[in-house]
Amino acid sequence: MNPRYAKAMLLLCLFATNTSAYSARLPLPSVWQQGNLTVKGKVKDINGNPLPGVTVLVKDTKRGTTTDVQGNYTIANVSKDVVLVFQYIGFDPQEVKPEGKGTVNVVMKENQKSLDEYVVVGYGTQKKVTKTGAVSSVKGAELQQSPNVNISNSLVGRIPGVIAVNNSGEPGYDGSRLFIRGRSTLGNSAPLVVIDGFPRDGFERMNPNDIESVSILKDAAAAIYGSRAANGVILVTTKRGKGGKPTLSYGFNQSFVTPTRLPEMADAPTYARVVNEILKYGGDKPKYTEDEIKKFGDGSDPWLYPNTNWYDAAIKKISLQNRHDLSLTGGTDKMSYFVSLGSLFQDGIYKNSATNYKQQNVRANLDATVNENIRLRFDLAGRLENRNFPPRSAGSIFRSLMRGRPTENAIWPNGLPGPDIEYGDNPVVTGTNAIGYQNDKNYVINTNMSAVVNIPWVQGLFVDGSFAYDQSFRFNKYFIKPWTLYTLDNTDPSAHKLNAGSRGVSAPEMNENFETYRQTTFNFKVNYVRSFGKHNINAFAAFEQSELRGDLFGANRRYFISDKLDQLSLGADKEKSNSGSATEFARRNYFGRISYNYKETYLFDYNMRYDGSQNFPKGRRMGLFPGASAGWVISNENFWKNNIHKLDYFKIRAAYGQMGNDQIDPFQYLSTYGFSSGGVMFGGDLNKGIYQLRSPNQAITWEVANNYDIGIEAKLLGDKLAFEGDYFYTKRSNILVSRSLSMPGYTGMTLPQENIGRVENKGFELVLSHKNDIKKFHYEVIGTMTHAKNKILFWDETPGVPAWQQSTGMQIGAPLYYRAIGIYKDAEQVKNTPHVDGARPGDIIFEDVNDDKIINDLDRVRIDRTENPTWIFGLTVTAKYKNFDFTMLWQGATGASQYLRTESGLIGNFPMAFVQDRWTEQNTDASWPRAYDRDREYWVNRQNTFWFWNTNYVRLKTLDFGYNIPERVCKRVRLQNLRVYVSGQNLLTIDKVKIFDPEAPSGSGQYYPQTKIYNVGLNVTF
Repeated sequence: MNPRYAKAMLLLCLFATNTSAYSARLPLPSVWQQGNLTVKGKVKDINGNPLPGVTVLVKDTKRGTTTDVQGNYTIANVSKDVVLVFQYIGFDPQEVKPEGKGTVNVVMKENQKSLDEYVVVGYGTQKKVTKTGAVSSVKGAELQQSPNVNISNSLVGRIPGVIAVNNSGEPGYDGSRLFIRGRSTLGNSAPLVVIDGFPRDGFERMNPNDIESVSILKDAAAAIYGSRAANGVILVTTKRGKGGKPTLSYGFNQSFVTPTRLPEMADAPTYARVVNEILKYGGDKPKYTEDEIKKFGDGSDPWLYPNTNWYDAAIKKISLQNRHDLSLTGGTDKMSYFVSLGSLFQDGIYKNSATNYKQQNVRANLDATVNENIRLRFDLAGRLENRNFPPRSAGSIFRSLMRGRPTENAIWPNGLPGPDIEYGDNPVVTGTNAIGYQNDKNYVINTNMSAVVNIPWVQGLFVDGSFAYDQSFRFNKYFIKPWTLYTLDNTDPSAHKLNAGSRGVSAPEMNENFETYRQTTFNFKVNYVRSFGKHNINAFAAFEQSELRGDLFGANRRYFISDKLDQLSLGADKEKSNSGSATEFARRNYFGRISYNYKETYLFDYNMRYDGSQNFPKGRRMGLFPGASAGWVISNENFWKNNIHKLDYFKIRAAYGQMGNDQIDPFQYLSTYGFSSGGVMFGGDLNKGIYQLRSPNQAITWEVANNYDIGIEAKLLGDKLAFEGDYFYTKRSNILVSRSLSMPGYTGMTLPQENIGRVENKGFELVLSHKNDIKKFHYEVIGTMTHAKNKILFWDETPGVPAWQQSTGMQIGAPLYYRAIGIYKDAEQVKNTPHVDGARPGDIIFEDVNDDKIINDLDRVRIDRTENPTWIFGLTVTAKYKNFDFTMLWQGATGASQYLRTESGLIGNFPMAFVQDRWTEQNTDASWPRAYDRDREYWVNRQNTFWFWNTNYVRLKTLDFGYNIPERVCKRVRLQNLRVYVSGQNLLTIDKVKIFDPEAPSGSGQYYPQTKIYNVGLNVTF
């Protein structure tokens, strides 16, 4: 052996035996690295922005590095089977296997806690700390606490600025009318609803288990939606998949439903005495003797002297409602998914009810990361709304219930239905399928497809595009047939013989309607998001276009030979008819936003939308709607940190935005024509003529809202106490109204609507919250308050109207009533008081407003209250202790009144409260006037404030109490979680109305009542 090689081998052996303690620290020659490699790459967020300072560790060791300002990292000498762990504050940690690759790029996603610090705004999200507009939100998990099946009924009290009025609990039509910060226009006040980035209908019917969050844009933040934003914007974001193994969730709840309130009607003896009094006042003989009235009360002869409670005869004590929900979520770093199925059933409150609502829904939201620069999203949602009703409307059925005389049988003692009230209406029968059916099926499909592409050579630049296709098919089938009712044979009433009679229509009739709507929307955005040191910029410019097309077809036939043959083709040719129509609509928009902040302390946002709508003539179709807002986080300043220690966070903000409203009748700038019902006969054929429907207005333009907002946000004691307040002012101009009041009726002229109306609306919102942990007990209390009141500044008024009758200066819809100031006790009081001719003791006293000693139309006054509340309150209390959780929501509304006067008298029954303390000769100090017959009396047929009920109320809106089965028990049966709960909706109502629900619609009390819900359920996660 060469001596030189021998020395080298000896030195190597000595080195190997004496330096083993240091070998781990010394780099080995590459030929001896056993295939170890160096891994490098870049770490970005989902928007393609580099993330500096990300910790990159070799799993189960302390070896690692951090990314530089460009998001780059390098880690050397790692094995091929190494696992790298990426960690960054506010983001979900990721574990990645290089699998022999030398380059590993990673896209990190923000974790849920970090996402909770964001709020959804128009076409994007914003950090709550940097938002400058009035934006409020609620999580989907909070909406799920309510057992209500209609989402619109779950918002009020939870979100400041939302005013809701729920006039009905009828299955399928039980939604609330929503106003964002009240009403600001004489026209359509409905807010715009945007679901997953696209304006859509169907918000009410969404599955709450699919909703991630609901945001409300209330000021300049809504200007990004331009001509459709004046009434506020509701943004709904659905759930998306989360990385990790598949998670299967199932939820079920069973509800027991009753009306919140049904009127207690007068019993038979009371009603019989009232009838006698009415007849006496009219100079007629009494109808019932004292002996007969006694028989009504003692139940000795239910055939001839019944004491019928019509509500008990037709309304169930409890109706059922249930819901099933199944969802699957999961994914990898390349693909995530959220898939859900749902089923809902809601029964009506009638006995043998033909009324019910069924719904099936499906949703699939998919997200794919093609590579570090391309991300795709595919969403599909489908829904079947299946509404079933009897041919008679709910209003007709409840009119019969209200009018049902307790002295007549709804059901005969032998179980057969009694006679009708009129027109075949006996609600015991007309609420069922015995008279036919109405089936209304609505199939809805919503699809979204979008792509986000990062531009790798320009940091922070990316583009995205979205396309939505929505389709609905609605088929409504109405079939009514004759039905049988039974009357007592008067030849010998004591024999109790009943005569059957056909009621309703003479022969079966059918109407069928089919309508379909298709809407396509696409948009394209260029985005730029980047930080330059402490300067942060987020901007985009975009284009959007949408088109809507609808078609409607209807047909009718009568005289079916059998009520068993319910197909349209089997009706007779006689008197058959058909009809059809179509609608089209299109919009084109250009819009954008620039957001800038310095150190998240000095904040600025500017929105702009250049909107085009076909509702306006050429040259006026485009409108510019800007919005600007700014904020200052004062608590970030050193002078604040050094001097104010308990107030941890304090921000002031201000906003101005100009928005439009194009929710008007289309084509008002054109002369439109319609076919007349008659025409001219030529050769035995009727040739219909045409006539002008309206005069055109070539100058028609946008309704414009100028919105101003000032707000503050504060947090004290380390987030334990938080406060947010806003003052807002809106001035709406160019509102479309006609000059019909100032145009004399004798001219016969119908003028077009003009942009002459002006309205202002102002108010404030407050949110105060407190949360704390006491050992294992966590609680949170959130109080919300909203006040909004509008005032008409100008519109068309009748010339010469007294100041106290003008609607200018009053709320929109302020009614004109006589002011009721008491009840005449005796004839002397009538004589000494200005009164309506024919007034007598027991009548209502009208105020002589103009003091001319005469009661006439000039004594009517404009009352500055409407059916819409001006104050909304909410108080939410949540608590958790170990495995128990509790939520309670109280909600109140004040400032509203409703005109409610029943259709009572000889025509039908009275609510007991109307007659219990009525005026009589023996009860002259009564709280109610004397008995009356329908609208025969002046104080019934002339609208007055006696019937204008104060509908202020407080409700226990939601109550939820749950228990999570211990984790150890769940693991034994291979479950992740199991929660059981009981909950309720509208459990308690405190108000002054007492007779009807305080949200009852204006009228005669003839409506389907709001509902109270008792609920049990479970949620299980596999």
